[in-house]
Amino acid sequence: MSETDPEATQAAPEPAAPAGETTEATSAQETTAETVEEPEAAQPPETVEEPEAAQPPVAADATPASPAPTGTVRPADDPVAAPEAPPVTAAPAPEARPVPRPPLPTPRPGRPTPKTVAAPTPSVPAPPDLTPAEEAEAAAFGRVDADGTVWVRESAGERTVGQYPGADADEALALYVRRYADLRASVLLFEARLSTDLSAREIDSTLEHLTAELAEPAAVGDLDGLRAELERLRSLAAERKAAAEAERAAAKARAVEARTELVEAAEKIAATDPAKMQWRPAGDQLRSLLDQWKDAQRNGPRIDRPTEDALWKRFSHARSTFDRERRRFFSELEKSNAQAKEVKAALVAEAEALAGSTDWGPTSGAFRDLMARWKAAGRAGRKDDDALWARFRAAQDTFFAARDAANRATDAEFQANLEVKLGLLEQAEALLPITDLTSAKATLRDIQAKWDAAGKVPRGDLQRVEGRLRAVEQAVRDADQAHWRRTNPETRARAEGAAAQLYAAIAALEDDLEKARRTNDARRIKEATQALEARRSWLEQVERAAAESR
Repeated sequence: MSETDPEATQAAPEPAAPAGETTEATSAQETTAETVEEPEAAQPPETVEEPEAAQPPVAADATPASPAPTGTVRPADDPVAAPEAPPVTAAPAPEARPVPRPPLPTPRPGRPTPKTVAAPTPSVPAPPDLTPAEEAEAAAFGRVDADGTVWVRESAGERTVGQYPGADADEALALYVRRYADLRASVLLFEARLSTDLSAREIDSTLEHLTAELAEPAAVGDLDGLRAELERLRSLAAERKAAAEAERAAAKARAVEARTELVEAAEKIAATDPAKMQWRPAGDQLRSLLDQWKDAQRNGPRIDRPTEDALWKRFSHARSTFDRERRRFFSELEKSNAQAKEVKAALVAEAEALAGSTDWGPTSGAFRDLMARWKAAGRAGRKDDDALWARFRAAQDTFFAARDAANRATDAEFQANLEVKLGLLEQAEALLPITDLTSAKATLRDIQAKWDAAGKVPRGDLQRVEGRLRAVEQAVRDADQAHWRRTNPETRARAEGAAAQLYAAIAALEDDLEKARRTNDARRIKEATQALEARRSWLEQVERAAAESR
């Protein structure tokens, strides 16, 4: 099973982003150029070099292409040439000596070799060699005939693994035990590497190679046990591949979810009402989302092509929609700015025509009207708006500066009148509180006459002094109203008539109460008592009002 997708993930093409991209200016709506980069296409996986062709081992029963010279021995299945045996002579047999272990070929990283799997990485220690006891135990599975033929015992029976004529049995067995040790080291190394991040492709290729190596190896040892160990590792490898596949699927699911969030964020920006859109921040957000998309495409887990294409189409559509609405918005804004510029230019002309007027009141009102129309005209471009406003404000300042100068001259003339009126205010305020209404009214009339004769006061003091005099006048009016209410003959007559009626009613209720008590009528006693209390309360109020009117 391959762990990586052989096809490179590539983003779907998108219409090129505009060379110039307008953004919102909060005060002047200027446009700026911006370019949005397209996501880079995912690079295809690098080509993995094929391993160098390994020299196949020579089978035990294979006939060599050219016969070895007489008196020499070349082991049939050793990939590395064994040292030449001494010529066969009548000399006594050589003493038993240990056979040196053939050097292992340097493996290519990550690829199996004919005799070994991948070279151990720094995190995976090399398997230990056979101990002397283990070598002796492995040698017990083989035997050597008199002609140098080496046999190995398996569950299916004995089979030949090679010939080593001219050497003693121990020396011949030692060579093939060493080959068994190499196979065992390969299996142990594979087991150790299963706990690392070994890819599914490497797992499958290593299992395939080890299976082939253990089919009928030219080795002496517990080959059945080694095959059983490989089968156990095959089950363990299947679990490891399943876990890796689950992790890969989960990573893909997370990647799809993350890409979907990017797409939904872009679609949310594109769906914003153009009238409420903040174009510059929104453009920055879209560029940031595009950078995140490209980073996920380069560095994140690969997702399947149909899903990525569908998500990219949505993302690209959102960006295209945003760009289209932005262009439309600023196109309409440009038209609106041109109209506002035309209207404001006319207002400036009117303001400049009024700047030299000395008709202060009506012209002040005209300038207020021009200001209201200016605000309703909308905004022109920043440059035009600032220039027109400077001319409008200069016309205003010219008029109001002239008006203020005239008012200051007038106020200087009216300062003496202000002093007179301040003195009159002190006399008027001395009447409060009012104790003699007739005298207060006469004094106030005299003050009012002098007030009118004093003339105008400066504009800044007008409201202040007028307000103080109005307060005194209101106090005199309130006192006069209160006095009239108390002395009104009609009010007094009504009060006296009401009192007489209440006296009569009270007398009648007292008689009713007395009769009810004699008959011991509880209901009539209660009604008469309540009515009597109410009439007496009314009478008290009427007598109080009559006393106040005297």
